[in-house]
Amino acid sequence: MSKITVSKPYLDVKERKAVMEVLKSGMLAQGPKVAELEKRFAEKVGTKYCVALNSGTAALHAGLYGLGIGSGDEVITTPFTFVASANPAIMLGAKPIFVDVDEKTFNIDPTKIEEKITSKTKAILPIHLYGLCCDMDLINAIAKKHNLVVLEDACQSHNAKYKDKFAGNLGNAGAFSLYATKNMMSGEGGLLTTNSEEVMERAKRFRQHGMQQSGDYAYVDLGYNYRLTDVLASIALVQLDRLDKFTQKRQKNAKYLLKNLKGIKGLILPVVEEGHEPCWHQFTIRITSEFPMNRDTFVAKLKEQEIFPGIYYPKPLHLHPQFQKLGYKEGDFPVSEKLAKEVVSLPVHPLLKKEDLIKVVSTIKRLGE
Repeated sequence: MSKITVSKPYLDVKERKAVMEVLKSGMLAQGPKVAELEKRFAEKVGTKYCVALNSGTAALHAGLYGLGIGSGDEVITTPFTFVASANPAIMLGAKPIFVDVDEKTFNIDPTKIEEKITSKTKAILPIHLYGLCCDMDLINAIAKKHNLVVLEDACQSHNAKYKDKFAGNLGNAGAFSLYATKNMMSGEGGLLTTNSEEVMERAKRFRQHGMQQSGDYAYVDLGYNYRLTDVLASIALVQLDRLDKFTQKRQKNAKYLLKNLKGIKGLILPVVEEGHEPCWHQFTIRITSEFPMNRDTFVAKLKEQEIFPGIYYPKPLHLHPQFQKLGYKEGDFPVSEKLAKEVVSLPVHPLLKKEDLIKVVSTIKRLGE
């Protein structure tokens, strides 16, 4: 019996050939392939610039730095996410200010943002969780009203759209991850998109130890070694060629799951509101108290059938010791706490076969009886 996993990278002879060409060239570090990736990804997203980095975390870190975030500033985001969404603010001496999420979309609730804005607030960092864009019209309106910058955490949202614009071109800058399980990947890596020449230049300096781009070893600020290699960029370029096809397959798989899991009592399906075109990095359902078993038992039963879902995320950030040191405590964000006990991400990746989807649906229907 073959395993049905929640994610599965697609690699074939094209990626291997691309890597071998780089190895033969002798240019292994940041070079022409990185520059090509930056150019082509900016064109794909629709921004003027793209800066390649060695992780999605680095892209967020460089993005906040590029936007001028520093010590004592506050950055509004959500606790229902991976830790890399919040850590870069702390790494710059700023503080992540959490806002609860919308129960239907899992994304930041725009109606709760303004009450958290203070004189120290400098940025909003909306997270396009699971490949579904946030309500960017409302978020951008709030940012404009309060003179704030917006950095999209698009680490799970390659090719996702909001009102016909791609994620990464909906705020002042956007950060993407190229981690191995992402919709477009290189094993490790990150991309920062922006229409601002200043943000681009600051981010490029930041990834190169704070050094001026003139190449004369002039250091103007603290920076890091956040460069992407040509080896990894060559993989990402092949993946970029496949991205539209990957997205279409994910959307087809999601459509099948939405249609065939409908009406199961106690199981809440993802919601796609008008104007949104998700890329379905994850297909996340909720197992509520009306379902015959709790979430953890449900997951265990799926695993017995060689179906391996994911739980993203089992505990919101504010309940972890690291963030409780900042004054957060249980009960602060009830929606995030509730969702963390209910969410299950089902396999939706492009390598799934029709029989895999049929098995997932039939197993869940049986468990829901």
